[in-house]
Amino acid sequence: MKKFILALIIGFLIPSSAFADGEMDKDACTYKGIPLQGRVQIVDSFADFRVQIVDSFPDIKVIKVDSFPDSCGKWQFVDSFPDFKIQIVDSFPDVKVQYVDSFPGTK
Repeated sequence: MKKFILALIIGFLIPSSAFADGEMDKDACTYKGIPLQGRVQIVDSFADFRVQIVDSFPDIKVIKVDSFPDSCGKWQFVDSFPDFKIQIVDSFPDVKVQYVDSFPGTK
């Protein structure tokens, strides 16, 4: 009984958002160890992770660039030699993305 009560108390102390993001590390700007910057290829299968495009409450704000995708949230879309591959989905995403014109990143 003591273990149950202790587990219940710990469950209330840990924020539910700690479990919601899965492998997303907003401080390091990574998903499953993949930096969320660089050259990105959109694919239909065998993606590194699934992305949903949203208008509010994103995990990361992304700015599309033509060159130098060298900081968090700067993505250059390419057809070959990507840093990571994404699949665009309507539901059950790994990462929610909002496209912006300025101030990309996770904060």
